Amino acid sequence: MGSDSSARLMTATYLSAGTSSFSELLTSTAPELLPGSGGLSGSGGLSGSGGLSVPGGLARELPHGTTIVAASFNGGVVMTGDRRATAGNMIAQRDIEKVFRSDEFSCIGIAGVAGIGIDLVRLFQVELEHYEKLEGRALSLEGKANRLSGMVRANLGGAMQGLVVVPLFAGYDTDEGAGRIFSYDVAGGRYEEQRHYSIGSGSVFARGALKKLYSDGMDAPAAILACMQALYDAADDDSATGGPDLTRRIWPLVATVTADGYRRLPEEEAGSYAEAVINERMREPDGPTSPMRPPTSDSE
Repeated sequence: MGSDSSARLMTATYLSAGTSSFSELLTSTAPELLPGSGGLSGSGGLSGSGGLSVPGGLARELPHGTTIVAASFNGGVVMTGDRRATAGNMIAQRDIEKVFRSDEFSCIGIAGVAGIGIDLVRLFQVELEHYEKLEGRALSLEGKANRLSGMVRANLGGAMQGLVVVPLFAGYDTDEGAGRIFSYDVAGGRYEEQRHYSIGSGSVFARGALKKLYSDGMDAPAAILACMQALYDAADDDSATGGPDLTRRIWPLVATVTADGYRRLPEEEAGSYAEAVINERMREPDGPTSPMRPPTSDSE
């Protein structure tokens, strides 16, 4: 049995049997997958410290998508993504698309191995359309998020070999009349995020920027601008995240979802937001600061 088949069999056994110890399951069903065994790599495999081996460093050299940012605003949600894909330390593509329409009232962004992520998005789009045609109605936003969770979990065998893809899902909940954001882990765990969230290699910098820039009750233009600032900060500190490319006129991809449905901003409109951020950074390279409110004494 091949190593990929072993990983899938082991994963299926674990999920169905509810084994309490994952390491025990590895030992009993697929000892070649244990760290240091070299089982997944064969000859010449790349093995991370204390982790699973990857065939010949293949996963590291595949094109990877990076930073996606989403934020809710008054009446919907916005999702933005940078346009860079990297393969190891090389730029694989400068204008890749990582934010997609999943259906009329939702969108999805991907980070991780680009090929697997794009295929996951296409399958997700088809399944949502198929359900709507069969049932005569669309899934609820909660149902869409749950279905995506199962699809991510189905890639657990690949993720264990380094072929990781993690989506960020957002949409307009027609029942609640508000935008909602869902994040995932590689095992298919689904988590609803409040206000804003980001994924990818630059996510820690983007999320830190949004904590200072985001405020409740924002309108769509303010939320888009805040996400653009967050992407700029991510690109400023993370080499795998691409900032606005002035010479090639390549801008971050921006999409909004409201009661009127999904809308992808045209290049010119997205570019106007990006250029506004760049112009501000020319004056203040570190970007806008959050206002401080010093404590006041009770006597004042």
